[in-house]
Amino acid sequence: MRGSGVGQPGSDAREAVVDAVLTASRALLGVAARSLGDAASEVTLPQYRTLVILAADGPQRIADLATALDVAASTASRMSDRLVRKRLVQRTRGRSDRRVVQLALTPAGRDLVGQVTVRRRAEIRRILDGLTAAEQQTVVRGLRAFSDASGETPERDWVRDL
Repeated sequence: MRGSGVGQPGSDAREAVVDAVLTASRALLGVAARSLGDAASEVTLPQYRTLVILAADGPQRIADLATALDVAASTASRMSDRLVRKRLVQRTRGRSDRRVVQLALTPAGRDLVGQVTVRRRAEIRRILDGLTAAEQQTVVRGLRAFSDASGETPERDWVRDL
């Protein structure tokens, strides 16, 4: 048997789930990379993730963005600097406390996220067309449960605003 699950009831079934999710994550990472299309010369996947967080959650302080990205504040700051130079993100002062600096998407950043989202949705539709209706419903149930457990904001809750 494998790893630390040796002898534990259900460990083979759990490993099968881990393997399936890892394979699906590679497939989805491929979709994400391909959906960047021409924008790939403009932004990296981590930079795009930053834009998505700003699109989903609105303006963020560097510290909050770093937490959302699960990186050090210095890393989030450097990434933000690059996105500001590319005019995809802007720094704004807080309304209630002018000392607070927040990062927000620019119209160009919002457009980029919208364009990538359209391409990503089209590619995912193409993949799903290869599944039966019953298989698609199974995917919906499983991925919603997985997304809920991850704490990820559903796209339908933020993409309307793009």
